[in-house]
Amino acid sequence: MNGRTRLLLAVVCGVAVASVYAGQPVLGPMGHDLGVPADSLGWFVATGQLGYLTGLVLLVPLGDLLDRRRLIAAHLALVAAGTAITAAAPVAWAAFSGLAAAGVFAVVVQTTVAYTASISPPAERGRNLGIVTSGVVIGILGARVIAGVLADLWGWRSVYLALALLAAVLALLTLTLLPADVRPDPARYGQVLRSFGRLFAQPVFLGRGLIAFFLFASFGTLWSGMALPLAGAPWHLSEAQIGLFGVAGLAGALGAARSGRWGDAGHARLVTGLALALLLASWLAVGQLSWSLPLLVLGVILLDFAVQAVHVSNQHTLTAAFPDRTSTTIGAYMVFYSLGSALGAAATTALFDAAGWIGPTVLGATLALCALATWAFSAEVERNRCQPPAGRRVRGRLAARFGSSHST
Repeated sequence: MNGRTRLLLAVVCGVAVASVYAGQPVLGPMGHDLGVPADSLGWFVATGQLGYLTGLVLLVPLGDLLDRRRLIAAHLALVAAGTAITAAAPVAWAAFSGLAAAGVFAVVVQTTVAYTASISPPAERGRNLGIVTSGVVIGILGARVIAGVLADLWGWRSVYLALALLAAVLALLTLTLLPADVRPDPARYGQVLRSFGRLFAQPVFLGRGLIAFFLFASFGTLWSGMALPLAGAPWHLSEAQIGLFGVAGLAGALGAARSGRWGDAGHARLVTGLALALLLASWLAVGQLSWSLPLLVLGVILLDFAVQAVHVSNQHTLTAAFPDRTSTTIGAYMVFYSLGSALGAAATTALFDAAGWIGPTVLGATLALCALATWAFSAEVERNRCQPPAGRRVRGRLAARFGSSHST
């Protein structure tokens, strides 16, 4: 894996995930234009997340069967089609259809992450995952900045048109620049789907998955709801100004890119616990939005640093524990991500409509606390079970030999 390959894969992740999140800073104009009421605006984001969930189950496991390079190109082309439909939508149902389609094929992110893990030497896996998944963060947060500017200049539809063009260009570049990734002895699709389901019975996988569910529900609560109070009294910010908060989140998240190297050094579990405690603390600052923008910026930086650190540590742990089925493992893990993000997006706008910013603040902090509690309860299981089976057998033989010699 050279620098050019890492950069291309990071850009693929950024553009794909932006197709799901780009609507967050322009929910108000989208709803006004398409006739969607205020308490249902979160469904513009949640629809993409639910489409994403479908793709995780049905499409990502294909990466353990087929050439991932061709999958990446095909899925990017279909993301381009979905975002183009959204840009041209005359009514709400057409926009929801386009967002759902873009969400289904935005799971190219997980195929890309699995591709990265599979071609990386073990000693560099965490570093490469950290760099490539930083593209995800840039896509989620940078899209807010760009979307706000484009919406101010040419309206919200220009955001999705730009994404469609970028995805189409990247589809061509991946076919040209990425090496082929042919499966030497592919399993059948039914076998891979059964393997997908069996992962949910693995304690290490389930623990990391539940952490991701609460983590991204907390993340979605902030970023899907924050535009609403910032657009109202006392701030009255424009879409472009609201989008600039993505710069603060981007700074925080990119600061956590090194967490992959911490994972390579064997500190993934500790990094996860510390980052989740930071996530909980960030909501103390985010909750002051109604009177202090500097505290909000601080909270955004801390929250996105914590989310990226935990996300990279989760993926590093799981790809090390299940190295023979990276696509299936990453796809199954991201089911928790998708469900959590959809919950946060749908709940935060309804809570804000009912209780003001205090409602999303309490929800986000509660979800962060649940993630921290899950980490604490699953820590012992992870210590004992996160090693691959071969590693545990070697350790068991050494322990038996040591015990036997000691007893004599």
